[in-house]
Amino acid sequence: MRVRAILFGVALAIIGAVLPAASQGQDIAPTLHSPILTVDRERLFSRSSYGQSILAEFDAESTALATENRRIETELMSEERALTDSRPTMAAAAFRQKAKEFDEKVVAIREAQDAKARNLVGRREQVQQKFYQDVLPILTEIVRERGAVMVLENRAVFLSADQIDITNEAITRIDTHFQPPSASDTSPD
Repeated sequence: MRVRAILFGVALAIIGAVLPAASQGQDIAPTLHSPILTVDRERLFSRSSYGQSILAEFDAESTALATENRRIETELMSEERALTDSRPTMAAAAFRQKAKEFDEKVVAIREAQDAKARNLVGRREQVQQKFYQDVLPILTEIVRERGAVMVLENRAVFLSADQIDITNEAITRIDTHFQPPSASDTSPD
């Protein structure tokens, strides 16, 4: 709690120094040197070209899984309808056995599809963590250049000056550093 109160006090002091200059229309970005910077990790991932290329792969897999789930659902509904329609012509015990087998099949399919979805989410989280490891040197470079000592997730900050948010600058540098190969780079010689 005490650390949070100290950070809050530092943030207020920074804002107190920045707001008067901003209200007078002065350009404050070059003059603000803060030991604390913020970054929006989710925006860093979702808006950088590197992160978007990762997300595109998972979006495609997610769409394929959703399509597969709809196909399976349609097949199961058809199978259930056929089973229901055949009920009047079947002995009660035979129908119960077929209904039990169908229910077991549905449960097994649901568990398999849920496992696929969990696997996809788990792999996405792992790849996202690798993304953050890959871009850490870029963030470290920005921290050094700004003379800062820490970077906080901006969602954990109650109040701050916009000038300490390095997300856009980091996205620009990530896009420069992690350039996807151009068509000429991937064509065979």
